[in-house]
Amino acid sequence: MLTKEIRLRFLEFFQRYGHTLVPSDGLIPKHDPTLLFTSAGMVQFKDHFLQKINLEYTRAVSCQKCLRTSDIENVGRTARHHTFFEMLGNFSFGDYFKQEAIRWAWQFVTEELHLPKEKLWISIYTDDDESFNFWHTEAGVAANRIVRLGKESNFWQMGETGPCGPCSEILIDQGENVGCRKPNCSPACDCDRFLEFWNLVFTQFDRQADGTLLPLPKKNIDTGMGLERTAAIVQGVRSNFEIDLFRPLIHYIHEFTDIRYGSDAKSDISFRVIADHSRALTFAISEGILPSNEGRGYVIRRILRRAYRHGKLLGIEEPFLYRVAGEVVELMQDTYPDLRTRWQHTSNIILTEEKRFETTLNQGLALLDEWINKLKQTGDTVIPGEIAFKLYDTYGFPLDLTMDIAAENQLTVDQSGFNAELSLQQERARAAWVGSGEQKVSDVYHQIQKQFGDTEFLGYKKEKLHAKLLAIIKNGQIVESAEPHETVELVFDRTPFYAESGGQVGDTGCITKGKGTKAEVSTTVKKVGNSIIHQVNIQKGKVNVGENYLLTVDSEKRYNTARNHTATHLLHTALRRVLGDHVHQSGSLVAADRLRFDFTHYQALTEEELNRVEEIVNQQIQNNLPVKALISSVEEANRLGAIALFGEKYGKLVRVIKVADFSIELCGGIHVARTGDIGLFVIVSSGAVAAGVRRIEAVTGKTAFHYLKKMQRILFDTAELVKSEPDKLYSRIESLVAETKQLHKEIEKLKTQKTSINLESILQSAVETNGIKVIAQKIKDGDQKTLLSITDQLKARLHNSVAVLGSSLADKVYLIALVTKDLTNRVHAGKLIQRIAAIVDGGGGGRPDLAQAGGKNPAKLDEALSQVPEFVKQMMQR
Repeated sequence: MLTKEIRLRFLEFFQRYGHTLVPSDGLIPKHDPTLLFTSAGMVQFKDHFLQKINLEYTRAVSCQKCLRTSDIENVGRTARHHTFFEMLGNFSFGDYFKQEAIRWAWQFVTEELHLPKEKLWISIYTDDDESFNFWHTEAGVAANRIVRLGKESNFWQMGETGPCGPCSEILIDQGENVGCRKPNCSPACDCDRFLEFWNLVFTQFDRQADGTLLPLPKKNIDTGMGLERTAAIVQGVRSNFEIDLFRPLIHYIHEFTDIRYGSDAKSDISFRVIADHSRALTFAISEGILPSNEGRGYVIRRILRRAYRHGKLLGIEEPFLYRVAGEVVELMQDTYPDLRTRWQHTSNIILTEEKRFETTLNQGLALLDEWINKLKQTGDTVIPGEIAFKLYDTYGFPLDLTMDIAAENQLTVDQSGFNAELSLQQERARAAWVGSGEQKVSDVYHQIQKQFGDTEFLGYKKEKLHAKLLAIIKNGQIVESAEPHETVELVFDRTPFYAESGGQVGDTGCITKGKGTKAEVSTTVKKVGNSIIHQVNIQKGKVNVGENYLLTVDSEKRYNTARNHTATHLLHTALRRVLGDHVHQSGSLVAADRLRFDFTHYQALTEEELNRVEEIVNQQIQNNLPVKALISSVEEANRLGAIALFGEKYGKLVRVIKVADFSIELCGGIHVARTGDIGLFVIVSSGAVAAGVRRIEAVTGKTAFHYLKKMQRILFDTAELVKSEPDKLYSRIESLVAETKQLHKEIEKLKTQKTSINLESILQSAVETNGIKVIAQKIKDGDQKTLLSITDQLKARLHNSVAVLGSSLADKVYLIALVTKDLTNRVHAGKLIQRIAAIVDGGGGGRPDLAQAGGKNPAKLDEALSQVPEFVKQMMQR
């Protein structure tokens, strides 16, 4: 049975029992800022379990994409560890409980997967007699095949307090020849013989601060079955890396190396690491998680570099991961079609990172060589743990690679020191893992949403209406009223105000009641679900819950925002036409005064490309195309070719914005009626946001007109300044730049001539101190560059000498000290310059033979230079 068939059977099985099929959430959790990545199937259902929202369904089934790196060091070394994997799960939110969960689980594994009952074992929590009875009496599992295990393995909890409950696992006996092979091996053993593949969590308690377990009023079911692990069992193989999702990847890696999989245990690890990590990279980057030096991007960069290093261990000397990722797309695109549509972008990002890491890798090898040479000179034989860790963390060197290179040079590595550094890093990683930097939503907003549900939004057709005030939030607390000059948040039963989403800023405006009450709306947002929050400042009058108010949107600001939003859609399509279909939105800002659009593309746009994009957008504006909003099913929108924002969750019905036959996108924002309403579109900047992500900023309408008038004024003023006509300005400035460069060359030439003339007088100024020559010379009107030029000439003419040159310009002092090589063991230029600089209220330093400094007190320069012979004398006597 192929893996995709197992996945499909699971989803269809639970749909038959009334479960709603919920699509996989993205690898970035949409509603859980406490996690960097989606690491389990239950993540997207946290609010469902905690009853923080009004439930659309009480039974769900999903196949969730997951990413974990907490035990990345085991990936490739074991048969089961992965960074990327899929988790099958069925869930109940206060609906069914243990009896149904156990019945359906047993039915699925025995009737759908056809696993032999005689090889299946069950584990339950030590005192969970209820589960024992259901497994034994209803499922028919023999009592001696149901084992009771302790809290560590069979009791789940979300935190120190809160929802928790016992677990029950389904395991399969893989035979006496697997695992530890001890005669007393049992499901309690950690070896691979009794392999757990499905965990049923029965969330039935609420743990109090004192440890007391109180029964939950509504009990939940949360199950998780690893797809890859289950496939290995069904397909009769001993390792996840032998299933149909991995075998083709490992076979494909053979194209890049002469080493065969299965020929050597050490190189087999590298094959498995590359196969696993390529899957993680392909999925993560296709979702817009790009390699970087912090947060999620840092995790992805580490995964990529780890895989690349294992390629090196297999003798692969050129970028290859981007091609292996292409094989991942071939294997997974039927289930995850977005992989194909984003493949060009994903490939280019991986290739760019591989090339960048090649440079970093060489730097790491240089650092290691430097330490090896240093140790050989001192006679030490141990590479410090902190250096091994730096090679691991910064340059991507696995510890065993460093140890191999050390062994080749008859050296060892301080492994305990490395492990200490690694532990510290893991603690930092765990601290980073618990938060993505996003603001956690306060419970008060969950309470509001649960009590009142979604706000009725009528803003597509109305900019003014009366509504009932349902709730007031002040300083995170629900209150009944608000006084003048207080800043609060208001929730109404309905509203014309658009809440910030999809990149479009929230509406502003005012809320009034007669002439006695007025509140200014600074912005409008959504916190939980579609409950719309109006952030206001009470100008006058008192605001009370339960009363009706007139809500009025700032129509001019909204109209300008709508212009920019429709222009953003035109820009998106124009970019795809000019650059290719790999272009996808990765972020945007739609405000009244400007628009910002981030999109996937792997190189800077040329001037010709930018001009072409701008031209296409303005052509559609001139065509005055109709802009229509349609409501359709997701399936119909896909059939029409509508572009969706990747990772966004959509309901059964979606809003589609169609600009004639030019553009069609899923969008809930505010738009103009016709493209001609935009007036004008002007790109004001283009640049990079991150590797593989570009940004365009633009203006429309009156703002675009005023921008062009400003640029025109600058053009005319500049032309007048350089005495040129505007159409000849470029050539005029070009000639002025060339002329300026020539003048600079002549000035430098005169300076050099002047320096040469002064060189003899500088040499003649030397005085003898303790048998060496000391020069302390003031250079008139010289800067640091001038002093360095003179010093370079003095080097060739001096020996057994110390020279200090000083100069001042405006309020700055410049100093430089030169000590000939034959004296650096007695006079240190860096230490000498520090003493001199202190007199002129400055500081500096440098090498034993050359040092530089600066100061703030030119009036004391002569005094400072006069002290040089005495300072040198003191240093010679030490």
